[in-house]
Amino acid sequence: MAGLALAAALAAALVRDVDVSLFDAALASTNYLATWYLNRGHAQQRLPRSAHPSLTPCQLYQTADGWIFIMCNKEKFWPALCRAVGRPEWAGDPRFADFSARLAHRDELNELLASELCKRSTAQWMEAFSGNVPAAPVLDLARALDNPFVTECGAIQTLEHPQAGRFRALAPPVRWAGERIPARPAPALGEHTFAVLRALGYEERRIAALRETGIV
Repeated sequence: MAGLALAAALAAALVRDVDVSLFDAALASTNYLATWYLNRGHAQQRLPRSAHPSLTPCQLYQTADGWIFIMCNKEKFWPALCRAVGRPEWAGDPRFADFSARLAHRDELNELLASELCKRSTAQWMEAFSGNVPAAPVLDLARALDNPFVTECGAIQTLEHPQAGRFRALAPPVRWAGERIPARPAPALGEHTFAVLRALGYEERRIAALRETGIV
């Protein structure tokens, strides 16, 4: 998050001096939670299953074979979710009529949702929600890296290492249209030392002396 703030700061640096710190970036990320505390004294605590403090439903739910995160952050998504799980009548239930009502009856709503979501697999629910309800599967590392989209978007690159040989690694997340960042491993310890010294103007005799004394 500090890096994200730094990226914005670099753009601003075209016209002024800027300063970015890890602490400031972390503090700024508390966002509206900080506003609640500073103005009303409300210190938000952690909620089960990564639930949102004011939006419901917006948290992790267990499926027949894993977990899924559902986020109804607009009113239109709640009736869409009700239809997707086969319970359209919930949309007209006064307990769940709007954000405030759903928050007040969070436990009841989550119990009802849990009773339906556990009946089908994560993949089945993702298909049912596709294009209508914001949702995402919770993947372990293997499933995340084996996701076909990861390969299609070039997020994994193959490198040639002088000692390790051919191996795969994640590609840098920053990209430029029409250009590829060079795919090469980091240099070995001291691999470019002498080239750098020569570029700095060191004579061969001095470089040899540095090598003989073990300085480089």
